[in-house]
Amino acid sequence: MQLHQLEYLVAVADEGGFTRAAERLRIAQPGVSAQIRKLERELGHELLDRSGPRVRPTPVGADVIATARHALDAVAGVRRVVEDLDGLLRGEARVGMVTSGPFLDVPGVLADFATAHPGVTCSLVEAGSGRLVAMLRDGRLDVALVGTAGGAADDLEARTVTEESLVVAVPPGDPLATATAVVPADLAGRDVVVPSEGNALREAFDLACAAVPVRIACAASDPTVLARLAARGLGVAVLPASLSALRSEALTTVPFAADVRARLVLAWPRGSSSPAAATLTRALLDAVPG
Repeated sequence: MQLHQLEYLVAVADEGGFTRAAERLRIAQPGVSAQIRKLERELGHELLDRSGPRVRPTPVGADVIATARHALDAVAGVRRVVEDLDGLLRGEARVGMVTSGPFLDVPGVLADFATAHPGVTCSLVEAGSGRLVAMLRDGRLDVALVGTAGGAADDLEARTVTEESLVVAVPPGDPLATATAVVPADLAGRDVVVPSEGNALREAFDLACAAVPVRIACAASDPTVLARLAARGLGVAVLPASLSALRSEALTTVPFAADVRARLVLAWPRGSSSPAAATLTRALLDAVPG
């Protein structure tokens, strides 16, 4: 059963004949007849009584036609909603992001949104969390994926995308390699390789070690780069707990026993926003892993 077959059936019932229905539909009359015959064969019942001068529904046809009208009305309603929404989606939609790894495909969501709403000019900014939050507050961004070690600011709405604790990575011969856990004081005076500023892991580490004299030997945005640097003896690497299984002859990971967690959150300003910004924000929220 196809939607156009229902449309043809309703038209014939309304017009009382195939010729006038075809004129209304602006298609050839044989095509209308053929499609309705096909529908009748599929349903196993005659839907129209063709014996008189005016075509009338059979008892079964009357029920089918009533249901068909509801179906066609529902489809028309969906089309109106889409048309109304497209009419609203104009202007700009501006999103920001920190490097998120596999947790949320912001570029992919934005690309799909831009394809679906060609009337909206889309932009993407990649920066550190501090800058992104400032851009949200001063109206230069509509929504952003940011890293934080705490909760969202009071002037922003937020939803957590992912949250995890930290581990440290050292060569097997390091004194910390046999520990069951590492506390911030264990890193005093040690060289440490850490995530770049603006990263949620870096914010969590800085918060945990605020009173500990550590030496930042190197910073990088990619945790696997930090792990390789630690394996080469450049310093203790600070990594996300998702890499806690990273063990080899060159590297051992140990839990970092600090009361901090690194979080990625999707954040947007409180209050009203443009229809385009609101629709993009909903699309990003829908893409957050359940």
